[in-house]
Amino acid sequence: MAVTIKDIAERAGVSFSTVSKALRDSPLVRPETKRKILAIAEEMGYRPNIAARRLVSNKSWTIGVAWPSLHRVTLSHLVTRINEVLEEHKYTTLLSINRMDKAIDAFARLQVDAIFLIGDGSETGIQPLLESISIPVLYYGVDGTIPVPTVDVQRGRAVTLAVQHLAGQGHTHIVYVGGVTGHDVLQEQKTEAYETRMRERGLEPRVVVVPKMDSHEGYLAAKELLRQPVRPTALISGSYDITRGILRAAGELGIRIPEELSVVSYDLLPQLDDLEVPVTAVGVHMDAIVDTISRTLLAMIGGEKVPDTLFMEPELFVRASTAPPAGNRH
Repeated sequence: MAVTIKDIAERAGVSFSTVSKALRDSPLVRPETKRKILAIAEEMGYRPNIAARRLVSNKSWTIGVAWPSLHRVTLSHLVTRINEVLEEHKYTTLLSINRMDKAIDAFARLQVDAIFLIGDGSETGIQPLLESISIPVLYYGVDGTIPVPTVDVQRGRAVTLAVQHLAGQGHTHIVYVGGVTGHDVLQEQKTEAYETRMRERGLEPRVVVVPKMDSHEGYLAAKELLRQPVRPTALISGSYDITRGILRAAGELGIRIPEELSVVSYDLLPQLDDLEVPVTAVGVHMDAIVDTISRTLLAMIGGEKVPDTLFMEPELFVRASTAPPAGNRH
């Protein structure tokens, strides 16, 4: 039989409302009483009932996250960090890897307090569904894709910084690895910026398409590319996962980085410092993204007005993986 707040109250010798306040970390309960109640709740194996919590506070203390892919290290890191911050505010994160419309429908039926959507290309056709619910929705993607508040890290601007950096070093044969099959607004924003910036400089763009944005696909694509008689002097990687694959392929082929090949990665993750060669990267720092998303979700739950779009400015972080091509060194 499930343990209830009433059971905890009887055991602690306090009122039902005191237990309820203590479990919500209310400042109205004395610290020593709160510690006693929390210890008893843990000892008794108490698990809060979402429906019951909503009846008491008109909140479920849950946030639904629609996450398109389990195999992306960057998204895994992002969701994990956001969950840690939300836990500090007493929220439970519910994760769905279903198609976006299915995830939204499930979260609406569960009456979560907010929904966080990570763009993946399955946003098409969800507008009527969004208009039919009253739950706050925050989107991590490209501004203008769907009509809800959006956190946009300006992926195209980040790739522009990568092209500028490499071209500024004298590279002219720069290939982008990370175009994907199918429709993915996040990846398309990167490839479109790469192609535009290359043509502006009179350089021929080349996008290498991968079936998935993971390390193995990056490895296969890079190995085929780097085996060609005339190989590029620089690669721009569409993700941290692709970058790991590129470094593995270069290592197996005996290609030295940056002496024979420069590499710039999208995604400003701390893990880039720990690779075989610390990798030059572009993007928005993960700490800033986590902070913006978490604060915005909490503000929306609290009924605050938030901007339609929160643009985040990407940066170039130069490490050891880039250098002028061999013929341009002095």
